[in-house]
Amino acid sequence: MDRSEVITLVKETQVRNDFGVYEPVTETRDVFCQVRSITRSEFFDAGRNGLNPEFEFDVFSGDYEGERTVVFRGQKYAVYRTYQGRTDVLELYVQREGGTNEQVSGQ
Repeated sequence: MDRSEVITLVKETQVRNDFGVYEPVTETRDVFCQVRSITRSEFFDAGRNGLNPEFEFDVFSGDYEGERTVVFRGQKYAVYRTYQGRTDVLELYVQREGGTNEQVSGQ
């Protein structure tokens, strides 16, 4: 498998500050992946559930820690489904986050 593309996995958590107030903290990590097109059946099945799939990213399962946001080529995507196959590859199915064409700065 060709894992020559890089995606950024974005993890958002809540951390309590010194005053007891929870604040959002964002952590990012770059991982290698294979980018694949969404299959016709995935597109229609997801569409029936109100989703608009764009890509499938195949990553090493050890690299994924439940992140719900992916940045690829300056665009933000939301992970709507994962699939663990028989090998060490985890499939991430994504759609545009928030249905926008938001560019991520610095990418």
